[in-house]
Amino acid sequence: MPELPEVEAVRAGLEPAVTAATIDAVTVFEGRSLRRHDGPSEDFVERLVGRSILAAVRRGKFLWLPLSAGSSPAQEALVVHLGMSGQVLLRDVGQADDRLLRIRLDISSAHDGPLRVDFVDQRIFGSMAIDGLLPTPDGHAAGFGSDAALIPGQVAHIARDPLDPAFRDRRFFDALAARRTGIKRALLDQGLISGIGNIYADEALWAARIHYDQPTATLSRARARALLAEVRLVLGRALAEGGTSFDAQYVNVNGASGYFSHSLNAYGQHGKSCPRCGRPIVRESFMNRGSHFCPFCQKIRAASTAA
Repeated sequence: MPELPEVEAVRAGLEPAVTAATIDAVTVFEGRSLRRHDGPSEDFVERLVGRSILAAVRRGKFLWLPLSAGSSPAQEALVVHLGMSGQVLLRDVGQADDRLLRIRLDISSAHDGPLRVDFVDQRIFGSMAIDGLLPTPDGHAAGFGSDAALIPGQVAHIARDPLDPAFRDRRFFDALAARRTGIKRALLDQGLISGIGNIYADEALWAARIHYDQPTATLSRARARALLAEVRLVLGRALAEGGTSFDAQYVNVNGASGYFSHSLNAYGQHGKSCPRCGRPIVRESFMNRGSHFCPFCQKIRAASTAA
């Protein structure tokens, strides 16, 4: 599933093309891609055509496009969930349709003229939906890409990500210490901290020398602080390299792949030498997926006194 860097690559690519663009036409080719929309495809089409897109906004792995009021009395956004294999691609009007095209928006871009925004999805786990916007509880901007303190109802339960200026480190540390779970499970909990998936959890834990199953309550404040710093470093490096692409599914709006896969130290490296100690990286089953780590560098430690 695309994680924060991959979704941010999509958001950043969409932003100049869709901001202030008018939606001229909408075509739904696959009704299952509207599973999170409250209404039939006709409702989805009618509520979008003629409206303008105000911005492209992201929180964690979630992306939305705030909409002008139109005929709706509520403030709304087009919420895009990429699922496992969803792609949002910018296309010229005359380009041939992708065989996996599920939804198409024909737009008039203030920046680029007539364009298509194509939602392509192989596994059909992703979706588009129109959703109402709610005030953020803390009054800060809801996500990256807009100053508006308004968040879609479908995204309101998602915690802020660690690159968000409104993320509060101390609140995260306190919540982490109160959990009774393994540290990787906590990092993957989007209600606690968003944007981190399997890839970047493994990479940050390797960098911080923490075992993926280390109990959260045993982490000292110093080790928790070091881990959060590594999470931010890993996400920052991945952003700079356009995210991680192992196949053609994870691409930006132009169809280009990210290249952070060449910089991975732990994820997917089982059987290879640990870049730090030279011993083999191993993979263990974890939550219907895998955890990649160095058993020598990342040992489970006894509880330490929290600062």
